[in-house]
Amino acid sequence: MSRLGRIAAETTAAWRAFTRRRTAVFFTFFFPAIIILIFGALVGTEPTGGGLFAEPAGYYIAGYLAVVVLFTPLSRVGSEVARHRDGNRFEKLATTPLTRAEWLLAQTLVNVVVIGLASILILALVLVVTDATFAFSPLVVPYLAFAVALFCGFGAILGRVADSQDGVVAASNGVALPLLFLSETFVTVEMLPSWFVPLMDLSPLTYFARGIRAATYRPTGELPPVGGTGLVGADPYLNLLVLVLLSVGFFAVGAYALPRTD
Repeated sequence: MSRLGRIAAETTAAWRAFTRRRTAVFFTFFFPAIIILIFGALVGTEPTGGGLFAEPAGYYIAGYLAVVVLFTPLSRVGSEVARHRDGNRFEKLATTPLTRAEWLLAQTLVNVVVIGLASILILALVLVVTDATFAFSPLVVPYLAFAVALFCGFGAILGRVADSQDGVVAASNGVALPLLFLSETFVTVEMLPSWFVPLMDLSPLTYFARGIRAATYRPTGELPPVGGTGLVGADPYLNLLVLVLLSVGFFAVGAYALPRTD
């Protein structure tokens, strides 16, 4: 079987395994929906009012997308690695031509489809329940795909380091929550101390949030942002370039971290 055939077969098997777990399917799409309903409709935004959610509703679309791009791959791939270890599946995979990079690529492709569908749901809900505006850009597609690949690689690393599925869940939450709120998603740069702002460049999620926001958010009466803080400012193409480089690195490390045997 060719490499393309092996990846297609593993992708099909991973997709069917996901769709058979009805609880996982339900909460994969319920989680972003409940986030939108709580923070978009119940809490609401108060432009110029100060504090959290003081920006216009459209500003936070990048944050909503960051929620699924961050949490879903980390927990799904990390748990899948833990399940494979518990079931001695890596021992069996080692006897097949399927390489670790091909296995991780198949998991990544499934996550790209799942998170793509979840992102469509998020955008639809945001536009329905809030007064947010969204300027669609073709850049959204590569941003989602490469960010998913990045956090699938990160999830594989967590799956290798943690010794159980419970450990993966705890590690995923321990990594994801700080990244979510300290990567220019829901908390603006102005709300953080000046000494912390340079540290935001260390978070890969920062480049996703800044880039998506620069590509799709247009404050009323303002031109697209050209400056901004950080290593590459608010340029959507430069932020995408950094995200691609980080994705390649995390994917390679994640594939190498996958166990050969159990």
